[in-house]
Amino acid sequence: MTARSAGLLLYRRTPASGVEVWIAHMGGPFWARKKAAAWSIPKGLYTAEEDPLAAARREFAEEIGTEPPPADYFLLGSFRQASGKVVTVFAAEAEFAPERIVSNTFPLEWPKGSGIVRDFPEIDAAEWVSETDARLRLVRGQVPVLDALLRHLFESAPEADCHRRDNG
Repeated sequence: MTARSAGLLLYRRTPASGVEVWIAHMGGPFWARKKAAAWSIPKGLYTAEEDPLAAARREFAEEIGTEPPPADYFLLGSFRQASGKVVTVFAAEAEFAPERIVSNTFPLEWPKGSGIVRDFPEIDAAEWVSETDARLRLVRGQVPVLDALLRHLFESAPEADCHRRDNG
């Protein structure tokens, strides 16, 4: 059975950088010193019985430590990752500025083979980044999520409608 995750991609529009997205740096020793391709949208596993949007909201709260902001969330799509996992992503335009990030944790033997099990945060940082910066930071399998968001924003923009009407 295919593993399924659900996540939220918050975005905002700014005069300085255009579109910015809220992404999180993955926690734990493997990701500790990595910046490029080490960030993700807040997401997590859900069961077939669960509503994907409810699961995405739950996972956001667990990973960020704050409930997701009230917003008009829409289904952005489902994206297959290199691992085979399918991530269902919901997006919304929202302002979001939590006072601090407090992620849930996972146990891991570290250093490997030491017999010492430690708890590490699922994410250790989260912030707004420009679309350009997000392309460098997101794990490769999630760059298509960013592309889908930009397509959605372009297609739903009033200017895009005018352009399509003017050009056939």
